[in-house]
Amino acid sequence: MALRLVCVGDSFTEGMCDDPRPDGHYRGWADRVAQALASREAARGGKVEYANLAIRGKLLDQVAAEQVDLAVSFAPEIATFHAGPNDVLRPRTDLTDVCARYAAAAGRMADGSGRLVLFTSIGRTGGDGRFAGRIADRFARFNDNVRSVAAATGALVVDLEPVDALTDRRLWWTDRLHLNPAGHARVAAAVLERLGVDDPGLLGGQAGWWREPLPPRPPTRRREAVAADVHWVTRHLLPWVGRRLRGVSSGDGREPKDPCPRVLTP
Repeated sequence: MALRLVCVGDSFTEGMCDDPRPDGHYRGWADRVAQALASREAARGGKVEYANLAIRGKLLDQVAAEQVDLAVSFAPEIATFHAGPNDVLRPRTDLTDVCARYAAAAGRMADGSGRLVLFTSIGRTGGDGRFAGRIADRFARFNDNVRSVAAATGALVVDLEPVDALTDRRLWWTDRLHLNPAGHARVAAAVLERLGVDDPGLLGGQAGWWREPLPPRPPTRRREAVAADVHWVTRHLLPWVGRRLRGVSSGDGREPKDPCPRVLTP
């Protein structure tokens, strides 16, 4: 018997900024979860089939239109759904409307999956300014909706928002939008725990380790902090704004890294 895992969404699920796989695609928390489940199932005489349909830069409606029905057609025992944060980041987006459309798409996923896994989003990545506060407030509203949808559909929630450790910039790539390898490892452990895995060898540590704060670091000098912010604005924020103004996405023309379920070798 094969356990089928299908993941849909945007860059978070694609695995942006994790270590690369042999084929050049990013690994990401979803790959890490799939491999851990494959190891567990192999020990039981079974196997895991895995598909990852996520593509960076996708908005909620794009994920719903391009990925949800395909994912459901695979009849997954476990499915993960994460979409909407790219909409939330756009200040003119109507959050009430986004939340309603999220509920509809997640409901379709829940109806076609054995177990559906949803995620709250991490609203801060170390910032504490006015702009960071506005973004965090928008994500707080979005996350409340995710929890409500999970309660209504019976989905599992990987609740990342309350975990202070995950706001540490040392777990994020320099763009402050995507997790780095250490961050992906923590999210993978969170997902596995939510699925009932308790083997430290599969979790990467004892249960709950992913919630633990990183060791203290020396205070950052103001000059260094300003230089880091300037680098972020010029290297990441302005190009992101430019793409929005041009109506293009980092995911345009890209295909899913795992478009059909494939058997994993532990």
